[in-house]
Amino acid sequence: MAGTIAKPDRLTCAPSRAARELGLRRGEFDLTVNLGLIRTVPDEGGGGRRVARAEIDRLCGEDRFPDALRERVATVGTNEGAKLMDVTPTRFTSLARFGLLVPVRFYLNRYRTVVWLYLAEELRQFASDKSNARLLTGRTPAEMRERLRAGMDRRPRNWRGRHIGFLLRQAGDDPWAHAAAVACLLDPADVADVVEDPYERAHLNRCRPRLPAHGEPGSPAADRAQELMTASEPDEVAWFRADLAHTMETARRQHPAPRPAPEPALQQVPAPTSAPEPVTAPAEAPLAPPSAPPPPGQTPSHRLLGWLRRRGRRPTG
Repeated sequence: MAGTIAKPDRLTCAPSRAARELGLRRGEFDLTVNLGLIRTVPDEGGGGRRVARAEIDRLCGEDRFPDALRERVATVGTNEGAKLMDVTPTRFTSLARFGLLVPVRFYLNRYRTVVWLYLAEELRQFASDKSNARLLTGRTPAEMRERLRAGMDRRPRNWRGRHIGFLLRQAGDDPWAHAAAVACLLDPADVADVVEDPYERAHLNRCRPRLPAHGEPGSPAADRAQELMTASEPDEVAWFRADLAHTMETARRQHPAPRPAPEPALQQVPAPTSAPEPVTAPAEAPLAPPSAPPPPGQTPSHRLLGWLRRRGRRPTG
């Protein structure tokens, strides 16, 4: 029918359905979204992100679909990555710990050991760059050896730096979403120190993006993953805190955090005062007994004189 508006669920679809139609596993789909290879739109009902039908049609129409899309999000671990770059696993780990290879994902195995994953496409690019040839063969540079010997490991920090980029891309121009993305990678104590208002912190939690889950909440694996996802180095923490404070100023100006409605003021009731003492009427003199009405023509003075004469009489013997 002309003029009929299509329902939103016909114009967009949920991520799980989009992954099935694109022939991707859910982890691969999430990575394509993070990398910006699949554009998403906000759900009008507040249920997260959705994928437009037009976006799915665009991806399905690309050459070598879906193999080309899968190759762009293919990830490898240390051993596979070392083979891909034609180096030993020890050399590969040294390059990653020094910060030259940036992980894109991680998980904890059954021994709660962290397994870092890297984009295969990025490893090929690093190995093909001639300026990196001295890092792949021969003796490890002295500076790298000294720092690695001192315990340097930039893999967690590099993952956080990459992941914050993913979150900020999804936040767009929304300052609250931007602030929530930064806050989710900070220790709660740092967030409370920067954002002192409890209503603002509550609103940040509502805008908080979903971080990768690793085990049941409160489990050792989840605690270990949370440690990796929380900024720990002093200069990194300072950068996140400064970004959070700056973004919160913008968020307050554009859209202050919701607060509960103020309670109606109670009517002031005056304090009770002591009851006034009853006023006692002064004692009245006894009234004279009523007398008969005066005869016609007699005035009140004549009646009074008659009363005095009667009182002056003496009884006879």
